[in-house]
Amino acid sequence: MDEIRQIAERLRGLRDILELSAEELAMQCNIEVDEYKLAETGDSDISVSMLQKIARKYNIALDALMFGEEPKMNSYFLTRAGKGTSIERTKAYRYQSLAAGFIHRDADPFIVTVEPNDAPIHFNTHEGQEFNYVLEGRMMISINGNELILNEGDSLYFNSQLPHGMKALDNKNVRFLAVIM
Repeated sequence: MDEIRQIAERLRGLRDILELSAEELAMQCNIEVDEYKLAETGDSDISVSMLQKIARKYNIALDALMFGEEPKMNSYFLTRAGKGTSIERTKAYRYQSLAAGFIHRDADPFIVTVEPNDAPIHFNTHEGQEFNYVLEGRMMISINGNELILNEGDSLYFNSQLPHGMKALDNKNVRFLAVIM
């Protein structure tokens, strides 16, 4: 939860710099006001899709919101195995950025690890498209009401403006490459 609180502080700081109310920022980014206000408290999960909406709207790096670091590289950025900048949004979700240091990138690649849980699926929407490739385990992903089972080696490319959410299956972790464009 400490990492979530740090993200919440960065959200409040950005809003202060922009001299916007929580309602104005939420409206401009097409986010539910209550969802945004809850994110600023740092008491609950903050979705990557929300952070991406804010980052794109105000032309800042997603990394600045997620990790508190500005990317600097513009010709290449190397991420060694297991060394990407990571954040554990909740106990069940861990995001490892694979391109955190590359400035003005067109896509955000992550290795996502999800632990199994009984919580209802949280649905997200965000601009652009998304690609998921399952590295290990199995997951169910729901896109606009269509439930799809992805096994190790399966991939899925979809319109991320449609409501989507996923969960790990078989009471085991699932690890997948997620590329958000």
